[in-house]
Amino acid sequence: MSIQVSINGDDRDLETNANEPLLTALRRAGLYSVKHGCETGDCGACAVLLDGVLVNSCTLLARQADGRRIETLEGLAPELPGQRGELHPLQRAFIETGAIQCGYCSPAQMLAAKSLLERQPDPTEDEVRDALAGVLCRCTGYVRPVEAVLRAAAVLRGEEVPPPPMPPTVNTFDWLFEPPDTPEELAPGDPSGGHDGATDIQTLTQTPVMVLAPPQTKVVNKAEAKVDAVKLAKGRAVFTDDMELPGMLYGALLTSPHAHARILDIDASAAERLPGVHAVLTYKNTARVMYASGGQSYPQPPPFDQVSLDNKVRHFGDRVAVVAAETTEIALAALRLIEVDYEVLPAVLDPEAAMQPGAPVIHDEPDAIDIHDAARNLVHHLHADYGDVEAGFAAADYVFEGEYRTHQVQQASIEPHVCITWWDEDDRLVVRTSTQVPFHVRRIIAPLVGLPIRRIRVVKPRIGGGFGGKQEMLLEDLCAHLTVVTGRPVRMEYTREQEFASARSRHPEIMRYKTGVRKDGTLTAMELRMVADCGAYGTHGLTVPTVSGFRGLTTYKADALKWDCLVAYTNKPTPGAYRGYGAPQALFALELHMEEIAEAIGWDPVEFKRLNWVKEGDELVLARAMGEGREGFEQWVHSSGLEECVQEGMKAIDWQRRTDPDWHVVPGQPHLRRGLGFAVCMHGTGIAGLDMGAASIKLNDDGSFNLLVGATDLGTGSDTVLAQIAAETLGVPLDEVVIYSSDTDFTPFDTGAYASSTTFISGGAVLKAAEEVSEQIRDHAAKHFFGGVDRDRLWLEDRHVCGPSGARVSLETVALHSTHQADQHQIMATASHMSYLSPAPFAAQFAEIEVDMETGQIEVKKLVMAVDCGVAINPQTAAGQVEGGMVQALGFAHSEEMAYDEAGKLVTTDFVSYPIYRADEMPELGAILVQTYEPSGPYGAKAIAEIPKDGVAPALSSAIRDATGVRIRELPFTPERVWRALRTSTSHE
Repeated sequence: MSIQVSINGDDRDLETNANEPLLTALRRAGLYSVKHGCETGDCGACAVLLDGVLVNSCTLLARQADGRRIETLEGLAPELPGQRGELHPLQRAFIETGAIQCGYCSPAQMLAAKSLLERQPDPTEDEVRDALAGVLCRCTGYVRPVEAVLRAAAVLRGEEVPPPPMPPTVNTFDWLFEPPDTPEELAPGDPSGGHDGATDIQTLTQTPVMVLAPPQTKVVNKAEAKVDAVKLAKGRAVFTDDMELPGMLYGALLTSPHAHARILDIDASAAERLPGVHAVLTYKNTARVMYASGGQSYPQPPPFDQVSLDNKVRHFGDRVAVVAAETTEIALAALRLIEVDYEVLPAVLDPEAAMQPGAPVIHDEPDAIDIHDAARNLVHHLHADYGDVEAGFAAADYVFEGEYRTHQVQQASIEPHVCITWWDEDDRLVVRTSTQVPFHVRRIIAPLVGLPIRRIRVVKPRIGGGFGGKQEMLLEDLCAHLTVVTGRPVRMEYTREQEFASARSRHPEIMRYKTGVRKDGTLTAMELRMVADCGAYGTHGLTVPTVSGFRGLTTYKADALKWDCLVAYTNKPTPGAYRGYGAPQALFALELHMEEIAEAIGWDPVEFKRLNWVKEGDELVLARAMGEGREGFEQWVHSSGLEECVQEGMKAIDWQRRTDPDWHVVPGQPHLRRGLGFAVCMHGTGIAGLDMGAASIKLNDDGSFNLLVGATDLGTGSDTVLAQIAAETLGVPLDEVVIYSSDTDFTPFDTGAYASSTTFISGGAVLKAAEEVSEQIRDHAAKHFFGGVDRDRLWLEDRHVCGPSGARVSLETVALHSTHQADQHQIMATASHMSYLSPAPFAAQFAEIEVDMETGQIEVKKLVMAVDCGVAINPQTAAGQVEGGMVQALGFAHSEEMAYDEAGKLVTTDFVSYPIYRADEMPELGAILVQTYEPSGPYGAKAIAEIPKDGVAPALSSAIRDATGVRIRELPFTPERVWRALRTSTSHE
C-alpha cells in the first residue's frame, strides 16, 4: 500500500505493508536518524515528531501516519547544497556541551527538546528532564543533554551564552614540556619506573622547576569538540545498520524457550519451502567447530565450549536455528515453521548448587576443550597468594570475616547487536558490525566459516554503546554463515529480548573475606574466596574473576594475601565483559568489609582506609602471580591522587553533615532518614604486557595529517583523544588531523576497546608515530629551510616548523617541498605501543540518600566522584565518562537485576521489567577531575572509562548504614531488600 506523508516539509509517497511499523518505512526511505532500540516504545530511540507531537515510531503503524506531518532530525538543519555543515542551535549546543557520546539516542533527544522548546521557550531544568524522560540514554547520565537543551533555549531566545563550563579540575603538578629526544625508560621493580622492554615516551613531565617553551598545551587537556560530533548531531548514516545493499537478505534467530534441553530432532522443511526463504541453518547443516566467543587476545583464553549451532541448548535464549529471507517478516514467519523436538533437562541456576554431586551436567559434549572439570560444572579453579596468610591471621589482634553477593545485570546498550555481511568484488567476506574488537572478530570467525583471515575484512562503523557487551563475537558468525550459503548480503540484528537473553551480562559473584588486623589498624592478612557464575558458556570466565580477585586484594596493603576462586557453569544466559570487568563486584565487597572492620575496632572508616590504601611507591604484590589469566608483571603505584580525591569529594558532598544527628532526620517527615556514604576505588589502565595498539600518520600536501588507528571508539571519544595527542605533538589544530579507525584492511592492529586501554595504549602508539613524523618534518626543514641547523633546535607549533631567532616555515611548504621538489619522500610513520605497566587510576565515590523506613525505598539525592585519571586529554569527554558511568553503577546498585522463573526462563526482557534510570529520575551528579601526572602515559594520562562503575554500590551501602544503622551485603538495594533488612534489624533489637 502507498501512504502520502510530509517528511521534513517534503511531500512523499511511501510504499509500506499493512502491518509495517513507521520506523521501518522511514529507515527504508533513508531517514537513518530514526533508530531501532526496542520493539515496544520503551527506549524512545525511534522517536519522531508526528504533527508536532513526539511519538515512538516502532509502535506506530506506517499507515497511521497517512496524510500527516513527520519531522525527523534530518529536518532540523537540512543538508542543502552549499549548506551541508549548517547546524540548528540544538545541534550546536549538543556538540558544544559534550552531550553526544555514542550519539545513538541523540536524534530522539533533540526532537524531544524541539517539541518542548516550541511549547515552552524558557523551560526549567525539571521541564527539560521531563521532556527527555521518554528517551533512554545509557552513556551520558543526562547531565550534558539537559545542559545542551537549556543552552539552546537561551540561544533561540536571542541571548548571549558563555562557553560551556569546564568540569571541576584539581591539578597536583605543574605543566612542563620535555624535549622529545629525552624519553624516560623505566625498569620493573623500580618504584619510579616501568620496563626496559617497552619504552613509554611522553612529552610532558611533572617537575617544579623552570618552564621550557612552549609553556602550555594547545590541544591536549582542552575540551575540544568530538571529531565525530557533527555527523552524529545531524543523524547521518554512520551506524552499522545505516545502509542498504542490493539483494540484501534479512536474518532471524530462533532461540531456546528452555533453560536446558537436548534437541532430539529439528525439522526445518516447512520453513525452507516458505516463499522468500533462502536458507535455514541448524546443527544438522552447519560445521561443528569449537570456539570461545570472547573478544580477547591470542591465544584465546579457554574454555572452547561453543559451536555456531548445537544439538543442545544450555540457557533460555540459546541459539537453535537461523534463517535468511527476503524480508524480516518472512524470516520471522519461517522461524515459526521450524519444528524442534526438545528433551527438557533439569536446570541449575545457582553456582554453588551446580558444583554439587548429582547436579545436571551442562557441558557433557566430548569435544569441548579445556574445561577444568565438566562433570562438576567447574569451568576454572583459580588461586594465587603472597606470603603466609595463616601466619598473618595468627599474628592479628582481630580477625574478621564477611560474605558479600553481587547479581547479574545487562549492558543494555540502546543500539542492539547488529551485523551486515557480504562478498566484495574480490570474493572476500566483508563483516560490517557493531563491535569493540574488530581484529579479534576476524580471527575468531575465520575457522568457523572456513575462510583464511586474508579473505575476511571487518569494519566497525560508529557504535551505539558497547560497555563491554560488544567485546564478543555474537552475531557475526551466523550472519557470515548465511552469506556463505546464499551468496547474498545478509543483515542480522538482535531484538531487545535477545539482547537480554542471548547477548552478555555481568558475572554474579559470591565473595567471602577473612582479614587479620592489628590494634594499630594495619592489616596482617587478607583472604578472598570467591564463587563466580559464568552462566552457560565460559567466555571471560577466566579473566573477569581474576580481575575481581586482583582488585579485591590490592587496593589495600596487607602482609599476606590469598585468593581462591571457583568458576561454575549454570543455566543462565552467559555473562561476559561489562564495563568494570570484575572490579565493581570486588570493590563492593571490599569496601563494605573494610568499613565493617573500621566500625568494629572503633576507627573512623575514612581514616582506617587512608591508613591502609596503597600509596605512591607501593608494589601491587599480586600482579605477577595473577596477571590477566596468565603470568603478569610487577606493578608499582607511580602516581596517585587518591588523598586529593577524598578531600575534594568530601567538600563537594559536605561530608561534615555525617556527624550531625539532626541532619539525618528530615523535618516534618519522620519516616525518612538521610545518609552519606563513601568508597575508595582503584582500577587499572590496560593489560600489562598484553594489550597492543598501532597507529599510522602521514603528512598531506596542505600540512594536515591523516591518522589511522585500529582503536575502537564506542562513544567514549577515543577518536577525538587520539587525534588530540597527534595534533598536540605535530603543532596543528585538532581539525587538521583526519582520523580513520577500526577497519581490519586499512588500519593498523589494535586489541580493541576494553580494559580501559585506548588512551594509554593506542595513545602511546599515536604519540610515538607523531614524534617520528615530527622528526622527519624537522629533518627535512633543517636541511632545506634552516641551513642545516640541528633538528633538535626546531619545534612544531601553529602549523609551522619554528626555529631560533623566530625563523619559521609552514608545514604546507615542507609537505609540498618533500613530496615534489627535493629529497622527495612521503613523510609518514607507523608505530606500535605495548606497556608492561598498568598504572592505576584512583577515585573517591560519595553518595547522599534518603531512606523511607516504612517502605525501604531509597532516593539517591546526590553522587560525587573525584577521579585521578592522570592528565585528562579531553576534560569534557572525561567528565562525561564519569557522569555516565556513575549512572550505570547506580542501576547496578539500586534497580537493575536479571530475574528468572523457577524453570530458568528470563523474565526481565524489556526496559519495563528491567528499568534503567531516566532523565527525570536522576540524582544530582558531580564529577571532579584530580589531575596527577603519570610518567608512563601519553601526556601523563591514565584511564578513566571504567573506574566510575566501581564505587557507587559500596558508597550506597555505606550511606544506607549511616541512615538506618543497617548493613546490606547483597545487591541490588531494591525496596523489598531494604525493607526486609530494616524489619530484621528491628526484630533483633
